Amino acid sequence: MSSTTAQNTALERYYRLHSRIYDGTRWSFLFGREEVLRRVLRVANPRRILEVGCGTGRNLVSLRRLFPEAHVTGVDLSEQMLAIAAGKADGQVTLLRRSYSLPVHAEGGPFDLVLFSYALSMFNPGWEQAIDAAWGDLEDGGVIAVVDFSHSRFSWFRRWMGVNHVRMENHLWPRLGQKFVPLLNDRFSAYGGLWSYGIFIGRKQL
Repeated sequence: MSSTTAQNTALERYYRLHSRIYDGTRWSFLFGREEVLRRVLRVANPRRILEVGCGTGRNLVSLRRLFPEAHVTGVDLSEQMLAIAAGKADGQVTLLRRSYSLPVHAEGGPFDLVLFSYALSMFNPGWEQAIDAAWGDLEDGGVIAVVDFSHSRFSWFRRWMGVNHVRMENHLWPRLGQKFVPLLNDRFSAYGGLWSYGIFIGRKQL
């Protein structure tokens, strides 16, 4: 079994349990999810949106509210998470169960916006391929938006997050800044400096 396959299997098993409590618990530490969408509003009015790692569909609902004319596609590996998302989705939302290492836009054309909300830090391995896939999924001039864990100065906390499949080594932002023209690239402190999270918004240019 490849390392990517093993990681996907571990994540599916993890969310088989956590899908039941996800919406009731994640508000307490997944900070910046509304802020990243507010920042997108300042730079884009997308008509075709992809969220990678859409989970239970929380952001899909927000995206439909903010961009009512847009068609939204959500991709996730977890069958249980997508089942919850399906209960929130309307006719302008398409849900796909798959991993994300290659672009998905072939049938409908490229996207104007690709969103990663606390997803990339869990793709280990695979985060680099996911960023490259997003570049391939975006039309020229399209926008990528990322909110995610960044880093912690406490090794015990990094180890604990690793148990929960999260890598916190400040590794995402250099790659994003290389692939996309940064419009926003900031870090924010959580719980008095226990960890930091980041928001990145960038534009694709050929």
